Amino acid sequence: MTTSGVRVRIAPSPTGEPHVGTAYIALFNYLFAKKHGGEFILRIEDTDATRSTAEFEQKVLDALKWCGLEWSEGPDVGGPYGPYRQSERKDTYRPFVEKMVKDGNAFRCFCTPERLEAMREAQRAAGKPPGYDGHCLHLKAEEVDARVAAGEPHVVRMKIPTEGSCDFHDGVYGDVSIPWESVDMQVLLKADGMPTYHMANVVDDHLMKITHVARGEEWLASVPKHILIYKYLGLEPPKFMHLSLMRNHDKSKLSKRKNPTSISYYSALGYLPEALMNFLGLFFIQIAEGEELLTMDELAEKFDPENLSKAGAIFDVQKLDWLNGRWLREKLSSEEFLERILTWASENGRLTEGLKLAQSRISKLGELPQLAGFMLASDVGLTPASFGGLKTSPEETLEIVSAVQADLEKILEWNVETIEAELRAISDRLGKKLRVVTPPLFVAVSGNQRSLPLFDSMALLGRSVVRQRLKVATQVLTGMVGAK
Repeated sequence: MTTSGVRVRIAPSPTGEPHVGTAYIALFNYLFAKKHGGEFILRIEDTDATRSTAEFEQKVLDALKWCGLEWSEGPDVGGPYGPYRQSERKDTYRPFVEKMVKDGNAFRCFCTPERLEAMREAQRAAGKPPGYDGHCLHLKAEEVDARVAAGEPHVVRMKIPTEGSCDFHDGVYGDVSIPWESVDMQVLLKADGMPTYHMANVVDDHLMKITHVARGEEWLASVPKHILIYKYLGLEPPKFMHLSLMRNHDKSKLSKRKNPTSISYYSALGYLPEALMNFLGLFFIQIAEGEELLTMDELAEKFDPENLSKAGAIFDVQKLDWLNGRWLREKLSSEEFLERILTWASENGRLTEGLKLAQSRISKLGELPQLAGFMLASDVGLTPASFGGLKTSPEETLEIVSAVQADLEKILEWNVETIEAELRAISDRLGKKLRVVTPPLFVAVSGNQRSLPLFDSMALLGRSVVRQRLKVATQVLTGMVGAK
């Protein structure tokens, strides 16, 4: 048990590649627990059954472990307050929802998706923020019971005060006041019986005895809903801390559409986990110039949750590169350096499997670097000349690469078979033969028109690296088309 009673958690959703923002929030919670002699817990929030997958959950676990983070309770290690997957806790939430309905603090809503969309369109047309209009709020109990008994699909929504504001103290923002009129009547229980994030979040934090909730500032506006649920259930809320979002240099939100954001991308490019955690940890501490190189223990020692900045944390890749270079040169012995290289090159079978793919395509070993070097390269150096020898025009090449870049996000399981199936489907949709679609992709992912088998190469490189290379290819091709 904790020596201080402090219990914090990270609760990622397994709906995509683990984001560096997840590592950022996880590191804060980890350091907070370490500073206070508390417990750091991992919970998987997989209430979105259509997007959550076992593959993405495993990627979350692997990515956070690669970062050097350890949790005392979680889906992989168990613990006294399990299960630690929300999908396995489905029956836990309904009694809490039913209590709110019984006490008059929540109501059943029978509005169809079509009615709700029409309502939102009308609100937008009138210049009003979209929000539930209370259509089912005052239905008579007899009608509600009859419609439920008839099996009519419905959700459960929470009631919101009509006057005043929600006033609370945040560990970063201080005293905050949000008017109730800006808070929507949130769905608590979906028609399929699964809770929404808001309901599950509150119930799980209560049952798991979470004392402090530290998360991104995008959740600050949701605090009134959460505080109200705690109040309706007669529970004591935890202390809240909302951390500034990581942003690009132009202050825009860090997103995969603009920059690589997957933890797996930084791992694949050869960043050390210690350097990445060092880089992220600097957002939470105050240091003098020259003290930047810090281990996890040193970060915990300097960590001061009472002195956090509300200014955006700028994700400066150049600074990360500088820190990573220093870790490579100053923190690793020659033997450790070689060991890290072999571990990195073997990640996901890139080196060994890539070399096997090359066997049937070379006449001498000296050809290997040119043929298979792209498997380990951080940048394949695409230029307009790279696409010069293709039979497709720059316009057609751009059409192909752009279509593939968008559609690969739809692949839930990333492997040779799913990649091939998706590329065949894209070819059919574009009205092109597969042999026309693949050459531009060879160039985009390898920088070369002679390469290893495409589907296998994409599978070995991983989704995040392929995504970035296609994005760079799109930028190069857009420049070629625009220059005409």
